[in-house]
Amino acid sequence: MVRGITSTTFVIKKHEMEFERRYDDQGLVAVLISPGFGAGWSTWADPEQREAILFDSRLVDFVLSHGAEGLGAYAESLGYTGYMGGAEDVRVEWMEPGTRFVVEEYDGSESIRTFDDLCYVA
Repeated sequence: MVRGITSTTFVIKKHEMEFERRYDDQGLVAVLISPGFGAGWSTWADPEQREAILFDSRLVDFVLSHGAEGLGAYAESLGYTGYMGGAEDVRVEWMEPGTRFVVEEYDGSESIRTFDDLCYVA
């Protein structure tokens, strides 16, 4: 059950591409990450495409329907470019809309850290 979708225009390689964010029935927004070791999904993506590849509802729907197998080829068919090596381990994480976060990567394994979790020391 999908509660709603918002539309965002994103410029990729000087071509305008629209992507929508996927929300669940509780209003949480879908974020795609690759927790497996080897290669990241958004962290290894083309920097100009990182936001879109994290949130694109078409990619989210693909993962929810088919799992991650074939996601890289599907993303390329939508116009995404760059390295797709982390695609086989992509999963959907659900977050509160507006949550500030960063996708951290270690040896290809991605995880989400919210800004509320960060502790800076001077």
